[in-house]
Amino acid sequence: MKRVYNFAAGPSMLPQEALEQAAREMLDFGGTGMCAMEMSHRSKQYQAIFDETEALLRELMHIPDTYSVLFLQGGATGQFAAIPMNLMTGSGTADYVDSGNFAHGAMVEAKKYGSVSVVASSKDDGYAYIPALDPAAFNPNADYFYITTNNTIFGTRYSTLPETGNVPLVADMSSNILSEVFDINRFGVAYAGAQKNVGPAGLTIVIVRRDLLGRAMPNTPKIMDWTLMTEKGSMLNTPPTYAIYMAGLCMKWLKKQGGVEGIEKVNIAKAKLLYDALDDSDFYIAKARPESRSRMNVTFTTPSPELDAEFVKAAAAQDMVSLKGHRLVGGIRASIYNAMPVEGVEKLVKFMKEFEVRNK
Repeated sequence: MKRVYNFAAGPSMLPQEALEQAAREMLDFGGTGMCAMEMSHRSKQYQAIFDETEALLRELMHIPDTYSVLFLQGGATGQFAAIPMNLMTGSGTADYVDSGNFAHGAMVEAKKYGSVSVVASSKDDGYAYIPALDPAAFNPNADYFYITTNNTIFGTRYSTLPETGNVPLVADMSSNILSEVFDINRFGVAYAGAQKNVGPAGLTIVIVRRDLLGRAMPNTPKIMDWTLMTEKGSMLNTPPTYAIYMAGLCMKWLKKQGGVEGIEKVNIAKAKLLYDALDDSDFYIAKARPESRSRMNVTFTTPSPELDAEFVKAAAAQDMVSLKGHRLVGGIRASIYNAMPVEGVEKLVKFMKEFEVRNK
């Protein structure tokens, strides 16, 4: 059986242990004679899978009962609209930090539903860093304050969360949820598409403080209304059943790694390996500023676009795939999510050094 080191930004590689268990259970889950994807979401067997997955997420992220956990569809992009629809009903205003492509997209979507203030932006500098925040620019009457904790495309990350006082902090954590420790109590809402650190594409996790429920705009579609979804246990309509099952398997694997606390140490070590190789070289150029570097998405270039393309091709020939940078920026991007083992990063660093010698 051939397995490659998959450096894709998402959908990304999954823990082999989780995939093997899913394969064993493909035709018969727990003696039911069915695959989990064949089960009615209303059945007792599937409800047990759902409940266990939610319990695992709560355990791994230390989520108290004061928060509702929702397993939804529509991706993070669906929440770009759901967030203002559910929250922008007080002052009708919100503060946004424009730190990357997805943060910008969320801000543009929110403007359809209320007044948006851009409190800081790094767009003019190619989103190479997380912009500095001046609390004096924050609106104390805003319905929420929005950030994206990790910038997948440009390779940047918040190292310090903003202090927003009584204004709920809302965070898109799609590319670093479960990869580092966050105090969930700092957030009014935290949400993520699953296809990077949690499981396969199709599942969207929304964690919302319960006191923020019941504020939705009257015209909010029912499948985007967090209050209705909470009341229905995420099953107002059919949830992404198999993606939830797979997420549960990945969370079981993560728990064996020492949970989020354990995997964070591994992720720090993997990122250091890769950034040290970049910093020690005059051939490669790391794109993100050092103080804002992502641990999940490492972006860099060689001396030319032609060499970038050759790098990606040559790496793929050695079973290191999906290293091409995002179409907006080009270059090279190595996404090193939870399931990427240290050995994969070590192999990439070794290849980088050999490629540099051959092409200097």
